[in-house]
Amino acid sequence: MARILKVLMLAACLAGLGCAAMAQAPPSPTPGGASPAPALPASPAAQGVVAPATAAPPHDLSPWGMFLAADIVVKAVMVGLAFASLVTWTIWLAKALELAAARARAGRAARQLAEAASLDQAALAIAGRRGRARGPVAELLGAALSERERSRDLGEDGVKERVAIALSRIEARAGRAMARGAGLLATIGATAPFVGLFGTVWGIMNAFIGISQSRTTNLAVVAPGIAEALLATAIGLVAAIPAVIIYNVFARSIAGYRAVLSDASGEVLRHLSRDLERARRAGAPADLPRAPAE
Repeated sequence: MARILKVLMLAACLAGLGCAAMAQAPPSPTPGGASPAPALPASPAAQGVVAPATAAPPHDLSPWGMFLAADIVVKAVMVGLAFASLVTWTIWLAKALELAAARARAGRAARQLAEAASLDQAALAIAGRRGRARGPVAELLGAALSERERSRDLGEDGVKERVAIALSRIEARAGRAMARGAGLLATIGATAPFVGLFGTVWGIMNAFIGISQSRTTNLAVVAPGIAEALLATAIGLVAAIPAVIIYNVFARSIAGYRAVLSDASGEVLRHLSRDLERARRAGAPADLPRAPAE
């Protein structure tokens, strides 16, 4: 038994010496004299280093590119606001031309009315060479002449009252006709920012949904969606600001136009009163009698 233990111990010692000699020996050359290939370094994944993610493709952040990349709801909002802006500028062009022509015509007729000596002379001056008067001032004059002819057998006070009522109705109708379209400008100016804000809220909501799905807060991923949403607010302001400015300009211009008509109406009443007074003093039997005092 003792001999067996000695033999085993000797075999273990020899095996240990052989392993040490093999570890210290240089590598044997490969066949053909080629040197062994150098060892490659370990990959970053094997070393526990995570490689950076591939960069996302750049987004087109021009207004047209952001519009094309926007959500369908945001696109609908942008298209609606762009159409509202187009309507605003169309109304501005049409009403500016209409208002300028109407004010020039009314001012010229009011000057001719003030220079005339009677209603008949004023009617001839306003009719001009064509013999046809146009515009609200001509309507004011025509209403006074018509009422005077229809009330020849009635009292002066009643004639003046009825003419004043007819003139006020003509003024109101002309003012309403000139203000047509201004209400739409007020509506666009009041609602366009909120419509754009709705598109922005919708776009930002979609941007946050995309953030949660991509599981990243990288600004390059988040910024395009937010920029597309903010574009809706920008278009809303582009539609609203000119609409408010144009509405205020038209409101002042229409007020001036109504003032011109009011002056013309006063001139018509003055001529009517003067003509009635002349007729009463002339004492013609076909002229208007004076209403008896109560």
